[in-house]
Amino acid sequence: MQQISQSPVDPEFVQNPYPFYDRARALGPVVYWDEYQMPCVFGQAAANAILRDRRFGREVPESKRQPIAPHTAPFYAIEAHSMLELEPPTHTRLRSLVLRAFTSRRINELRPEIEALTYQLIDDFPAGPFDLIEAFAQVIPVVIISRLLGVPEEMKDDLLRWSHDMVAMYQANRTRELEDIAARSSAAFSDFMRSYVEERRAKPADDLITHLIGAEEAGEKLSTDELITTCILLLNAGHEATVHGIGNGVKTLLEQGGPRDWLGEAKLTGTIEELLRFDPPLHMFTRWAYEEIDVMGHVFQPGDQVGVMLAAAGRDPGAWEDAHIFNPERPLKPHLAFGVGLHFCVGAPLARLELAASLPILFQRLPGLRLTEPPQFADRYHFHGLTRLMVEG
Repeated sequence: MQQISQSPVDPEFVQNPYPFYDRARALGPVVYWDEYQMPCVFGQAAANAILRDRRFGREVPESKRQPIAPHTAPFYAIEAHSMLELEPPTHTRLRSLVLRAFTSRRINELRPEIEALTYQLIDDFPAGPFDLIEAFAQVIPVVIISRLLGVPEEMKDDLLRWSHDMVAMYQANRTRELEDIAARSSAAFSDFMRSYVEERRAKPADDLITHLIGAEEAGEKLSTDELITTCILLLNAGHEATVHGIGNGVKTLLEQGGPRDWLGEAKLTGTIEELLRFDPPLHMFTRWAYEEIDVMGHVFQPGDQVGVMLAAAGRDPGAWEDAHIFNPERPLKPHLAFGVGLHFCVGAPLARLELAASLPILFQRLPGLRLTEPPQFADRYHFHGLTRLMVEG
């Protein structure tokens, strides 16, 4: 296994990590990334194989668990019940309960709300240059997931702040200051959700929280802590991924000279999938090996951790012709922007719907939309999203 070095906080890398991915992929199917101190896979075939293999998982093996620093306890108290960090049978029970309430019918019924919100936000755009992330990309996902869960929309600024603070725990530039902020926001988020769950127990409504409570009381044994964590996970993941998906997507379309006919009904699905393949919001997802496993000639031992490079897999020339070219008309092929297998993103259908419902309206209403300054990506790897997207329409 060859080694490669690249700081994930290097400014050049943050703005464009894809040249590094190409160099790493050329070294072999499994490459040791020095700064992360773990083997990583950068190709589509290896990434797909690991994500689908149940011998790899998210839950930290007993032998690798570290004591939790006291100042981070509120954050990890939430993580302890997250289906994102668990394996069967606990994961199976949590995910099945969420999917029972988070149905495709319920998601599809949100389209008119997403469209109406999109029109409203566009009507409120200022006359001059403005930040599309703040005025559009951030608002749609947090308002929609708030409505779905049944929490007050007027809480959206707090929800955004708590979410932003918590996901900072996954960043490469994590510091003690960020940990303290995340802990405070975790405690505030948990307290808010706990009070809201109790309110919904007393006064049920037609929302996801009420449906999850109903599933718990129907004997499915979903604890209050699990319910709180699940709601926080849906808010955090639903917000972060879709904000970056919209922002990166609009950036890509504008850099291509506009969407042409790509957002018409005939090509919309292909365009959304190509946007997600070309510049996805999440670039790395890790797994632990639970037994000895051979992946393309490299043997992982129990307790080994591996970085699965989702964005690198999407630019693999062995899987896609002209992989570095944005082409919405290429034949549809599964990508890994939302993962695959047991931990496939539960919110992927909603994220796809938000993109498919909002982007056509944005460009229909603002056909002259253009960039007013070069977009800059935030130093938040392994998330990949813009600090702002200054446009004028």
